[in-house]
Formats: sequence, C-alpha cells, structure tokens
Amino acid sequence: MSSGRISKLAGLLLACATAAFASGASAETNLKVFVTSQGQPAIWRTLLDQYEARNPGIKVSIELGGTTSDMQAQYLNTVLTAKDSSLDVLMLDVIRPAQFAAAGWTSPIASDMSSYLRAYAEANTIDGKVVALPAFADSMFLYYRKDLLDKYGLQPPKTWDELADAAKKVADGENNPNLQGLSFQGKAIEGAVCTFLVPYWSQGKVVTKDGKLDFDREAATKSLALWKGFADSGVAKKNIAEVATDDTRKEFQAGNVLFAVNWAYAWAMSQGAESAVAGKVGVARLPAIKGGEQATCLGGWEWGVSAFSKHQEEAKKLVEYLSSPEVSKFVAINGSLLPTYGKLYKDADVTRAVPWFADAQGIVETAKPRPVTPRYNEVSEAIRTTVNAVLAGATTPADGAAQIEARLKRIIR
Repeated sequence: MSSGRISKLAGLLLACATAAFASGASAETNLKVFVTSQGQPAIWRTLLDQYEARNPGIKVSIELGGTTSDMQAQYLNTVLTAKDSSLDVLMLDVIRPAQFAAAGWTSPIASDMSSYLRAYAEANTIDGKVVALPAFADSMFLYYRKDLLDKYGLQPPKTWDELADAAKKVADGENNPNLQGLSFQGKAIEGAVCTFLVPYWSQGKVVTKDGKLDFDREAATKSLALWKGFADSGVAKKNIAEVATDDTRKEFQAGNVLFAVNWAYAWAMSQGAESAVAGKVGVARLPAIKGGEQATCLGGWEWGVSAFSKHQEEAKKLVEYLSSPEVSKFVAINGSLLPTYGKLYKDADVTRAVPWFADAQGIVETAKPRPVTPRYNEVSEAIRTTVNAVLAGATTPADGAAQIEARLKRIIR
C-alpha cells in the first residue's frame, strides 16, 4: 500500500474516531438538581448515584439551597426570572407549586396522582395540570422528653395550657436554668407562619374561604397572645423571636428543651450518635387551644421541573423516580422523612426504623394547608414578620392581629 493511501486511511480512521468520541460525549446528559440544604442532601445523593447506575449516560449533580424556605425561594426567584437553564429539577416547599406554575417557571408533568396522599395530589395539581410531584410529606409535631414526662408522671399535653403546667412542674423539679419548657419558631421565617396558624386553626377559623379573605381578628389576637405569653412567663426563652427551625432542633437534641414544635426530619437527628436525648424522645400531635380542636400545619417538599431546562424529558423521568414508592420508603427509613404514599405508614420496614410513623398518617392527612395563592409570598411576609414583631415586643398581639388583617386585605381580594 502506498504511503499516500496509508495517510488517507489513517486520516479517515482518525476522523471516525473523533466523530465517535464526539457522539459518545454528546450522548451523556448532565442534570442539576436543586435541593434544600435542610433536606438531608446526603440521602438524595445516594439515591441519585443509584439512578445514574441504572441509567448510563445520565449524570446528576446537586446544588444546595439556603437554610430556610424563604432563602431558597428568593434564590430560585432570581434564577427562574432570568430564565436560567442551569437548573433542571427543583425541590420546592409545598407552598410553592401554585406560585411557580402561575409564573410559568415549571413544566407540567403527565402523572397519575391517585396513589399519593390526597393533600399532596391537590397541592401539586393546579388548574387540572400536575405541576410537581411529591418528594416527602411533612407536618408539625410536638416532640417531648419522654424520660422527663415519665419521671414526673405526666402525659403528652392535649392543650397548650396543659403544656404550660407540665413545663412548670418539670422546671420546678429539675431546677435546671438551661432547660427550656418549650421551643418553637419565632424568627421571621416561613415556620413562623405555621406558628401563628396552628392555634388560629385550633379555634375553628380559616384565613381564606373560596379564594376570598375570611380573617378573624379576635382569633388572631388570641393566637399571638398565646405565643407571647409563653415567652413572658418563662415557658419559652425570652429571645424566642430569634429562633429558627433548626435552632429548635439543635436545642432539643442537646437536651435543653422539654417540648419542641418541629417537623419530622428532627426525629432521625434526635436519635443519632451525637444526640443527648437518643432513646428519650416521644412524638405527639400538637396541642389545642382550650375548648378548641388539635390542628397542625401541612408541610412537605415537591419535585418540579424547570420550564427552562434543556433536558425536559430526562428531568421528568428523574422526577418520577424521585417521587416513586421505592424512594419514598428509602427516605422514610434512612431520613425519617414522612412517606407520600399511605401504604408505607404500615410498612414493616418503615415502622421498624421509625416506630411513631405508624400513628403519623392520620396527623398528616388532617394537617391544614397554608393559604393557596399565587401571591403567597406576600401573605407569608405579612404573617411571619408580624409574629416576629409581637414576640420581640415591638407590637402587641391585638395590634399585630390588626396589622395582619390590614395587609391581607390588600393582598387577597
């Protein structure tokens, strides 16, 4: 063979190899998933590694968000307003799907929602379209020191008055100045919205009805006065206005709190090797206002697909996996994240890992959603900033209730 023909053949082979390499490289799809930093990202990383192993050619990276729902929403608002395509899949607080869909920031997903808990099927279906799929369920619970209640012959309180009485009895007996009776979210974060709503709902009141404002100022005053009273009486610490969700978790886990209002994620951490209260924790339904009904706030997180992702089908396939029964069971066992499928609350593997989940389904199914509106950010700000101001002593419960009502009248018409 002549040197010229050899040279041409070598050139042809090199061109084919280059094309094959380019084709192989282009076949790999890189997806980026936004995950809240409080959503136990290590667990999701494990699941994404499993997904990559099952789906050659797909690589998934995680981008962590802020430490609160509000910080995460602010960041995503900036990214999505700019139509940035860098994020493909979004972990969203349960209050966000309606807002993000209205803004055109998420893509519809063709999915049968009948197998999910009804609250999450409804939260993720907007105007007949599925706009996100459930990641995990949640609601607020009352964590308590079982060892201390047993020591003083006390039962988990059914009313907030009973809680205050129990806190005083234990405080008198323990004589420990570092032991708080109650910790809850008083900082101006999303958790403070639930702080306000729980005793407000307990009085049989709602914020909206049929899309219109139905605010009860007297009930709102009573709700704000309840929380301020805990701080003033010493049941909660004086600077409760500075306490965020994970502050409550850390203080309870350190053994410095008798009762704590928190979400399900706190359970796994309270049972960890670094916890001072492992094996000493009980979980119950939140108490009621005297004469009222026990109520709790619906939480949870959802998976949305960014409308600006360049990999729509791949992102939707990933979201379907992340919202599957297999994944819901895994995160329940390994992260104490509540399942979005009813059957898993009785699953032997789940209840062996997290025994109190067997009694949690009824609480989650009766948890109340925060007002569903595309202007939820404004509703949230009106409530949480006022709750914080009352707890900080900047305004009174009566004036705070009037301020919330006035602001909501301008938002919800």
